[in-house]
Amino acid sequence: MANIKVDFSKKTGKIKAMHGVGQPPFEATDFSMIEYLKKAGVPYSRLHDVGGGYGGMRWVDVPNIFGNFDADPYDPASYNFLYTDMLIKALVDNNVEPYFRLGVTIENFCPIKYRIYPPADYQKWAVICEHIIRHYTEGWSNGFNYDIKYWEIWNEPDNSSNPDRNPMWKGEKETYYEFYCVAAKHLKSKFPHLMIGGYGSCGFYNLTGSDGSFGMTNAATAYYMMYAEQFLAYVKKENAPLDFFSWHTYDPEYKNNAIYANFAKKLLDDYGFTETETSCNEWNCRGKLRGTYEHAAVTEASMLIFQNSALDNAMFYDARFGPSIYGGLFNFETREPYPAYYSLTAYNRIYELKDQAVLECDDEEVIAVAAANENTGCIVITNPTAEAIPFEVSAQGKMTKCIITADGKNDAEVELPAELPAFSIISLYFDLA
Repeated sequence: MANIKVDFSKKTGKIKAMHGVGQPPFEATDFSMIEYLKKAGVPYSRLHDVGGGYGGMRWVDVPNIFGNFDADPYDPASYNFLYTDMLIKALVDNNVEPYFRLGVTIENFCPIKYRIYPPADYQKWAVICEHIIRHYTEGWSNGFNYDIKYWEIWNEPDNSSNPDRNPMWKGEKETYYEFYCVAAKHLKSKFPHLMIGGYGSCGFYNLTGSDGSFGMTNAATAYYMMYAEQFLAYVKKENAPLDFFSWHTYDPEYKNNAIYANFAKKLLDDYGFTETETSCNEWNCRGKLRGTYEHAAVTEASMLIFQNSALDNAMFYDARFGPSIYGGLFNFETREPYPAYYSLTAYNRIYELKDQAVLECDDEEVIAVAAANENTGCIVITNPTAEAIPFEVSAQGKMTKCIITADGKNDAEVELPAELPAFSIISLYFDLA
């Protein structure tokens, strides 16, 4: 029996934006699927790997916008914003804030590498990015005045210790450290009000002995850890800005996510970055199970665990519309949501209420978080196990609604069950007026 006790009158902090996503769902120039993100209240969509196979040549990536590196970065004619403008507008029109990765798409499985070399001139690259930011936030070159806070410098430069095998950064680690500092200093000097950071660390699997779910080796995970520490030491020595530190996890064990999140915060504190945000902007737990209710339940469990950790925000990887184990939210054949999509809608129910309420649960397998405003309370509960678990809830107010995602039901309103079904997500609403 899982006993869940909630005191909606006692608040513990804000419900954080843990239901962001990676690349958004679109096909060619059809952005209609992005409306699903609006319906789920998705706060952010990180724009990494949006370029498509072999760079895609059109979307978001710096070389796709600024195609000739020898061109004049101060001349609007040097830039092609056409396609990226359409994508950014579609996101903003659906109340999804772009989380803009300044860099390139990963060149996995490409026999010839094109865009993942360190830029030939770090300062010029920074000036190019300055004008990309100006286009989207200050109207430069017939642009926009969008509120886009997060600007991330590159992604996973630590993907391999061997530059010849690294699909994200064909350079030594020290070259990335220098590159980051040059770019971050320039961009922060031009946009002191924006969040400038990086670098999309491959993660902290060494803390748990896990190799993740994508074939990492112990040598690789040790390298990720060393890279992060050396990066922070270098940035501190250079007095470069680091408004947020981003990192990733694909660990199939969702409970490890709290360990990684709390470690990232401690690591930043240890190096003196006490005000730096932490962002897990790529994660997917048991992605190979996409399309199942187990995937939905562990996705919900991960977000709820993130909420109770030191993490500031998170982005599920990803919301793409296509045949990939990463694209865990939508069936590309039917254009319908997979069950994991409804983990986002469930999380948004507490996110909308803003303030987290005190909750106690005596069953370690059941993960739950409560939130409330003056008139309404909500508890989101997930059972990510294969067994049904009897449960009882004690809370103020009158329960008005029970919504379940499990066993063929997606966001279905039902009577309160006596058990949490296997691989289930339940949202309970209470009238507190």
